[in-house]
Amino acid sequence: MNTRTAATDLIEHLTTTSDPQLKAIADKVVAGERISNEECLVLYERGETGFLGSLANIVRQRINGNKAYFNRNFHIEPTNVCVFSCKFCSYSRSYKHRETGWELTKDEILDKVRAYDGIPITEVHIVGGVHPKMDLEYFGDVIKSVKEIRPDIHIKAFTAVELDYMFRKAGKSIEEGFMYLKSCGLNSIPGGGAEIFDEEIRNEICADKCSSEEWLLIHETAHRCGIPSNATMLYGHVENYSHRVDHMSRLRVLQDKTNGFNTFIPLKFRNSDNEMEHVNEVSMNEDLRNYAISRIYLDNFQHIKAYWPMIGRQMAQLSLSFGVDDIDGTIDDSTRIYSMAGAEEQNPTLTTEQLVDMIREAGKVPVERDTLYNTIEEYSA
Repeated sequence: MNTRTAATDLIEHLTTTSDPQLKAIADKVVAGERISNEECLVLYERGETGFLGSLANIVRQRINGNKAYFNRNFHIEPTNVCVFSCKFCSYSRSYKHRETGWELTKDEILDKVRAYDGIPITEVHIVGGVHPKMDLEYFGDVIKSVKEIRPDIHIKAFTAVELDYMFRKAGKSIEEGFMYLKSCGLNSIPGGGAEIFDEEIRNEICADKCSSEEWLLIHETAHRCGIPSNATMLYGHVENYSHRVDHMSRLRVLQDKTNGFNTFIPLKFRNSDNEMEHVNEVSMNEDLRNYAISRIYLDNFQHIKAYWPMIGRQMAQLSLSFGVDDIDGTIDDSTRIYSMAGAEEQNPTLTTEQLVDMIREAGKVPVERDTLYNTIEEYSA
């Protein structure tokens, strides 16, 4: 959808609404002005899906044109043994019951890297449970060894929750911990563990992991150490719209301060095999509305990503018409975090050709990127 089409669609949507506040918000967005938290909440409460999609695509076109990004990556999950017990998690196993989980040795981790010898992969994504025996020095050694095997590969590793535990156990400050990992070869960190920042909701769904303040401080410190990161939001569980706005507001404030976030990734709550099975999942329509509002509100984030293994390739393709400009990468059937929670893709792997075709079918221009969104190859539309 180009700017002219999006604008035309928006005009059509506006002619059918008698809501002056929605019209005023649309005027601000079209003019490139920042919307307030209160206006964002109005979009959540009263914005019709087509209206939001048209508005989001005006922003998308302004920032990223008609491009849609992907990369060649694979995941390594060293363990699902975890000292924390998040109610929404279908993935982790307690240390006491670790026999039902997995614990990869260093050699097993490196064997996974060696399996890609000669294959043009640009990123390895390393995340897992918070294992009490896998400490800062252990992972520092792992990162060094990965770089010895693939000096060219970008290592994106460890959520703020993992890092908080590692740094505390090692007796290091956040800055000291990051500088050590950076010296070992860490290039960036993912956005996991953010969940929802509202303290009451966080206390209800993941009380024992690092706090919202600690998550934000860890990412701020990473940025100041020259380590970029991603940001996420787990939505569609017990939170309400105001909690989503508050969450994105805290991210927008930090991005204004550091400009260190690469992308924002809304993550849909899945209710399979966890303590929140009684909570119904939100509809696909709500997914699209959430992507669109994220794009409209987070004006200082260059990219909005739809994580296709979580929502499925068809929904990821559709999201490209609701403000999303990135659908992640090849993955190569190497992640279980979301498939164990009942995600759409139980065997998440796509070839580069399949990703290019997905993007083309959505009317976008496929662009292979590296982790920092430098263009590797732009394909014809």
